[in-house]
Amino acid sequence: KIGLPSFAFSISSMSLYSTASFWGKLPLAPVDKIFGINEQCKADTSALKINLCVGAYRDGAGKPMVLQSVREAERRVIERNLDKEYTGITGVPEFVTKAIELAYGPDSDIIPANCIAATQSISGTGGCRLMAEFVATFSLAKDKKIYIPSPTWPNHFTLTKNAGLIPVTYKYFNAENCRVDFTGMVEDIQAAEDGSLFMLHACAHNPTGCDPTREQWDELSAIMKAKRHMIFFDLAYQGFASGDPERDAYSVRKFVQDGHQIMLSQSFAKNFGLYGERTGLFSIVTASAEEAERVNSQLKVMVRGMYSNPPIHGARIVVEILSDPALKSLWLSECKGMADRIQSMRLSLRQKVEAGMLAATPIDGSKSRKNWSHITEQIGMFCYTGLSLEQVLRLRSEFHVYCTDDGRFSMAGVNESNIDYLSHAMVSVCMT
Repeated sequence: KIGLPSFAFSISSMSLYSTASFWGKLPLAPVDKIFGINEQCKADTSALKINLCVGAYRDGAGKPMVLQSVREAERRVIERNLDKEYTGITGVPEFVTKAIELAYGPDSDIIPANCIAATQSISGTGGCRLMAEFVATFSLAKDKKIYIPSPTWPNHFTLTKNAGLIPVTYKYFNAENCRVDFTGMVEDIQAAEDGSLFMLHACAHNPTGCDPTREQWDELSAIMKAKRHMIFFDLAYQGFASGDPERDAYSVRKFVQDGHQIMLSQSFAKNFGLYGERTGLFSIVTASAEEAERVNSQLKVMVRGMYSNPPIHGARIVVEILSDPALKSLWLSECKGMADRIQSMRLSLRQKVEAGMLAATPIDGSKSRKNWSHITEQIGMFCYTGLSLEQVLRLRSEFHVYCTDDGRFSMAGVNESNIDYLSHAMVSVCMT
């Protein structure tokens, strides 16, 4: 009989169940609301179901779409047989250059002055987190507060809290008319202590789709400059919002032109369709090249301690597209195509809902004729419908239509094959 080594033991002899686990007191975290609703939709076996939850583009057939410009750029990148070595801490240098030009404009005075500190980020989320980490590390926010619009992308609260900042909301949306509450917004900006940190959505505000007008952006820039507020822009939809990257960058460029030393997070998920490549940029406008060098040095330390360096594949694709005039022209046309399809769905949905509401409303007007013009006045991926939680829950339970609890529709999920059913469902929950 062969004896077991002296160090051998059985699982049962360890008395695992009588020993306290290191993780035994960890509470179960709540499910992410958006992804949780998405899972509910996946589990729904109805052929009628419509998924309006997740913010990713779908084509007219409701399928994920890879841009032709991205396919061609990827083909070229792969054919070069490039290595898979680490990039530098701040990312692919050519990508940093091209991303800066896209956001700030190739003719921006601050680019040749070398006063922009920048690092490639893990998409837009990573850029937001780098901002929060940078501000918290150097105690740049008054009382650790960051003013965030109400409502906003829920993850803004999580990532700023995790970095040690205290998110405080400012008025942004008027639920009565489904438009920007500009008066309330200005009041809160004025009331904040001078030098406070404010987060602004550069375009296609998530979740409302409501943006200030150019004239309002001009006024906001002047007010915030007078208050010496610190500005962080989240730019997640440049080119995807209106179909024109130049138009979508207006707020960012206006604030820089007016002398704001902004911080900026760029995402290349929506506009290039590089959702899973996690491609982004975080940048800071400084007063001089020497100051930018110091800021860059601190960003390198921060990135090194968080994830060492970013992924390369998506960055190489963006560089290929923005460096080739023909590919860039194709990308621009595809951006416009995505934006135009969403806008056409907005118009069609509004018309169908209004027609349905009119048909269902008695002549005496005893039932509300809700104004749906906000559907077409909003812009970008999302439509903030104004539906109540009760109506949203009825959409799910009775009609298999899935949107977030606040009534936000991802308009990319609307197409010619489901829009009649969707409008019928909306009218039904509004009128009964």
